[in-house]
Amino acid sequence: MTSEKHYLNLNHFKSVVYKKTFVEVDESVIAKVEKSFAFLSDFSSHSVLYGVNTGFGPMAQYRVPDKDRAQLQYNLIRSHANGTGQPLAPEFVRAAILARLNTMSLGNSGVNTSVLFLMRELLNRDIIPLIFEHGGVGASGDLVQLAHLALVLIGEGEVFYKGERKNTAEVFEMEGLKPIDIKIREGLALINGTSVMSGIGIVNLFRAENLLDWSVQLSCTINELMKAYDDHLSAPLNEAKLHSGQREIAEKMRNLLSDSQLTRKRQDHLYTGENKEEVFKEKVQEYYSIRCVPQILGPVADTLKFSSEVLENEINSANDNPIVDVDTEHVYHGGNFHGDYVALEMDKLKIVITKLTMLAERQLNFLLNPALNGILPPFVNLATLGFNFGMQGLQFTATSTTAESQTLSNPMYIHSIPNNNDNQDIVSMGTNAALLAAKVIENAYQVLSIEAITVCQAIDALGVLEQVSTSTRQMYQKIRSVVPTYVEDRPMYTAIQEVKNLLLNGL
Repeated sequence: MTSEKHYLNLNHFKSVVYKKTFVEVDESVIAKVEKSFAFLSDFSSHSVLYGVNTGFGPMAQYRVPDKDRAQLQYNLIRSHANGTGQPLAPEFVRAAILARLNTMSLGNSGVNTSVLFLMRELLNRDIIPLIFEHGGVGASGDLVQLAHLALVLIGEGEVFYKGERKNTAEVFEMEGLKPIDIKIREGLALINGTSVMSGIGIVNLFRAENLLDWSVQLSCTINELMKAYDDHLSAPLNEAKLHSGQREIAEKMRNLLSDSQLTRKRQDHLYTGENKEEVFKEKVQEYYSIRCVPQILGPVADTLKFSSEVLENEINSANDNPIVDVDTEHVYHGGNFHGDYVALEMDKLKIVITKLTMLAERQLNFLLNPALNGILPPFVNLATLGFNFGMQGLQFTATSTTAESQTLSNPMYIHSIPNNNDNQDIVSMGTNAALLAAKVIENAYQVLSIEAITVCQAIDALGVLEQVSTSTRQMYQKIRSVVPTYVEDRPMYTAIQEVKNLLLNGL
């Protein structure tokens, strides 16, 4: 991290979260943070500053004596570390730490450098603080979840270390680490902010982008299997609409299908003037789940692109309160911790991923229903009809999972409940929104895993592996590397999980 061009892009973010690339703190960042801390030390000696020499929230009207200022920060951290529910996944926690470290590195928080160094060590040594899913309402930021991070930074609480849940103090002793120094407002600076919702949100984006790629590939394969006419993917048709996402999806599909021997040209079959049938045996236009993929997945692509910009801006912003500005020699009180930007993007994200899941479920249904596809056995059953069941059992899971995502896609952004003696009278619920989006994305991977297995079954049923595009053949080989052709009935729950893990491998 550097301070001259202090900007953490999502590619670097992904590298740290997934590849566990080591994090360094640049000397220029250290100098900037030290300057901010020195300014705040002097400024707070003669000024009334929220959370430095006052209480918090509705208790801000009470002055805190200078001798108690450090203890005030410990009290804040300990009193707010009250999360419930399941522990956050390690990648969510790593993402939250990185987002918080980046925010502290801006020099707008007035913290001492021990905060930066210890967060860096947590990342580099893969020490995962225990942070629970339920807690903050996303208005003073992720107060409760970030309090669990801060609790670890002061040497308390629990962490996951080498696969085991341990006391922080024990792990710090093994690793030779020391807790941060509490000097002025380190407690407030750490727990006031949007870093948990943003960290989860960015991981959601990575997973959603990967999902979109798989959805495009599976949609291409179904076009091949049905020997669809390719004009619905053509540049002239899709450029007649001005949406960049639609155009990008159509172009991707054209590229993926460029060497397919199965998709057809309409001019070779319906524009020759030779077809004199009164009732056409073949469909003149395919069902929407085949023909309208660019129009359905285009908004998904556009949403992911915009959400990426918002989340990248958020992690590169000062999002605590108050904000220390060394250049103007002033401390500004406001609400940069409010999570509405993230909450709205997470709601939008889960809506478009649910729509992507609905597309997958409809495509799956199309493959399983011979009355719709006209060329495959019922449920793509490769054994004895009536005696064996094919993909029938898997469809129930895909349908119920899709239905859950539809319900989960109701927005959190508009569900504000005042709390904190009405000090927080309108809140974002940003972390809740991010976690619900994560659940919807998890569901999507499950449904697409079932679709992927079924698509491979359809390739086997039709015997067209040598005629499909290179991209489809590669996809088929990946799926078949973990799940053999399904003929005789057997439990498939482990197969679904193995394919889901394979789909996630792109991260």
